[in-house]
Amino acid sequence: MDLQDQLKNLFPDHVSEKTPDESPNTDNNLWIQDDPIICKYEKRKGKPITILEGYTGATEDFKQLAKELKTKLSVGGSFKDDKIIIQGDYRDKIMLILKDKGFKVKRVGG
Repeated sequence: MDLQDQLKNLFPDHVSEKTPDESPNTDNNLWIQDDPIICKYEKRKGKPITILEGYTGATEDFKQLAKELKTKLSVGGSFKDDKIIIQGDYRDKIMLILKDKGFKVKRVGG
């Protein structure tokens, strides 16, 4: 017996409401480009970082993509000079996330 069945037994008069998923679907809002996004690996002050550059869409879309990547990976990062800088070496995970969204990604540097 799962939780739903137990709740139905406790509250037989209750009518459950079906709520749609409120997770924002940002896939349709981003502009998908033809040229690949370049995913680079560098070390700055001895610490690894991942840099994404080459997006030709709107700056606000790229900032939104940066925020979404940082949230999914649970890491810090920033957006400077039309580049997304992610703390740590997350090239493989970032490339999978971007490919799932429909972007073409090119790996550079190692």
